[in-house]
Amino acid sequence: MRARPQVCQALLFALALQTSVCYGIKWLALSKTPAALALNQTQHCKQLEGLVSAQVQLCRSNLELMHTVVHAAREVMKACRRAFADMRWNCSSIELAPNYLLDLERGTRESAFVYALSAAAISHAIARACTSGDLPGCSCGPVPGEPPGPGNRWGGCADNLSYGLLMGAKFSDAPMKVKKTGSQANKLMRLHNSEVGRQALRASLEMKCKCHGVSGSCSIRTCWKGLQELQDVASDLKTRYLSATKVVHRPMGTRKHLVPKDLDIRPVKDSELVYLQSSPDFCMKNEKVGSHGTQDRQCNKTSQGSDSCDLMCCGRGYNPYTDRVVERCHCKYHWCCYVTCRRCERTVERYVCK
Repeated sequence: MRARPQVCQALLFALALQTSVCYGIKWLALSKTPAALALNQTQHCKQLEGLVSAQVQLCRSNLELMHTVVHAAREVMKACRRAFADMRWNCSSIELAPNYLLDLERGTRESAFVYALSAAAISHAIARACTSGDLPGCSCGPVPGEPPGPGNRWGGCADNLSYGLLMGAKFSDAPMKVKKTGSQANKLMRLHNSEVGRQALRASLEMKCKCHGVSGSCSIRTCWKGLQELQDVASDLKTRYLSATKVVHRPMGTRKHLVPKDLDIRPVKDSELVYLQSSPDFCMKNEKVGSHGTQDRQCNKTSQGSDSCDLMCCGRGYNPYTDRVVERCHCKYHWCCYVTCRRCERTVERYVCK
């Protein structure tokens, strides 16, 4: 008995989702680039791990950018781990780059966050590198056209967000623009989430000012447009992660689009992270689904949030242990001008999941 065409199509689609390879964030393996690699010759580009051919070409034609791109990869690792330190999924699997587990290989909510953060981070790093004079191809961002407000004047050196977005998108989106790299649904999801990351970065651009005047009166302020820290952008994206929308790849008009699975009467919003596949609860270790489990994870007995022992330990309970903490205490200021402190030791009780 022959299978119905729509059943076959569904099976093929599911298989494509499960076997998708996340080429788009393999470049995060650059975080492991040895400091001894000078990155001052085009042949060095082939020695960099995790790059697709299009990124190797970008490396060769923009060699001066690569130290900044390596820095961005390292910042993604740190920002992701900090943002999810209080969650069951704590982003530890990102350090396996470029050989990820299924939590990042598939079209999950977690991979949506990492794609968005990675896109934001590379543009953030390039924009800041322009400002600091580390890149010969760019300089400070443009002076805004609108007046800065009473008592303020434009000056300083703005972060060059437009250049950062341009070059960052070229590099981070290059793998998704290559043919025959996974399903179309996954490509669309990853490109969408990368753009959400850049949108979050745009939203972080704010006016920063420095005071001038007699005796610190701040009668005049020099102002410029600067980006918030990447960790602030990661916090914004984590909020979007928590409210991410599950989508399906469905025909709309003459083409297929990503539409919300449960609310397919509307298109996907430009500001929301989207995912194709649900994630496990990450309670138990299961490498088949990319879960490290929460056994031996530290939890907070008094918290009501995601780091609480009840939630973090998934109801399995927890074990207490004592830890000795050494810290500065009894500090005194001496004229002029230094501070002396004693070192005090105290015992604290901590808890880890069973």
